[in-house]
Amino acid sequence: MSKYPAKTCEIDRLVTQEKLVAAVLSGRKNQQRRAGVYGYPGEQFVLEGTAFVITDLRLEILRSMTEADAKREGYPTLEFYQKLIIKMHPGMEWDDNQEVWVHEFEKVEAQ
Repeated sequence: MSKYPAKTCEIDRLVTQEKLVAAVLSGRKNQQRRAGVYGYPGEQFVLEGTAFVITDLRLEILRSMTEADAKREGYPTLEFYQKLIIKMHPGMEWDDNQEVWVHEFEKVEAQ
């Protein structure tokens, strides 16, 4: 994994909030932005008995996030996403220059 830094958290912590788990399971969410690395491409995690695999991991700055990315995160708009992130992290301000790791994933199809 020399291309990526060491994990800052375990993969089972990537998606934990009930509404976001539901969004992943329904197919409305296939991206998760985090300040650190939670999983590497090819690594799997399980939500309510359903397996998912990390398909891509990349470093981006928040300014590059688009409306389409917000939808892939499971939110209706980028503005909604921004407001919710601020609400979830009291005292935090939105920083367009903040670096985040984008974890993309997909459901593992049965063989």
